[in-house]
Amino acid sequence: MKVCFPVRSNEGVNSIPYGHFGTAPLFIVCDTDTEEIKVLNNGDLGHEHGKCQPMKALSGEIVDAVVVGGIGQGAITKLNSMEIKVYKAIEGTIQVNIEALIKSELVEFSSNHTCNHDGCSH
Repeated sequence: MKVCFPVRSNEGVNSIPYGHFGTAPLFIVCDTDTEEIKVLNNGDLGHEHGKCQPMKALSGEIVDAVVVGGIGQGAITKLNSMEIKVYKAIEGTIQVNIEALIKSELVEFSSNHTCNHDGCSH
């Protein structure tokens, strides 16, 4: 499974998942089968509020899931329409979150979720 983690900086699996999908500077894509890691710049970092284009942000990388601290309803809907599940990150590193995802311990964001953090109100 390929899992995308929005992050502030690249520390590999020791990176901390970022608080918001659309404004993350980088994405780390982890393949849980091969343990390969790929780092991507956010290709849609300057998008207008509410107009996130997830596939542009991910530079066309195909993923099965996104694990993030926060995300707007529009991005969830777009990702879900591409059969990409979106999970709420737990405290800790990417490695901690991968282990929790494999054990089915992460909560999936609902499609009607609204983001309410850092002054953001999607």
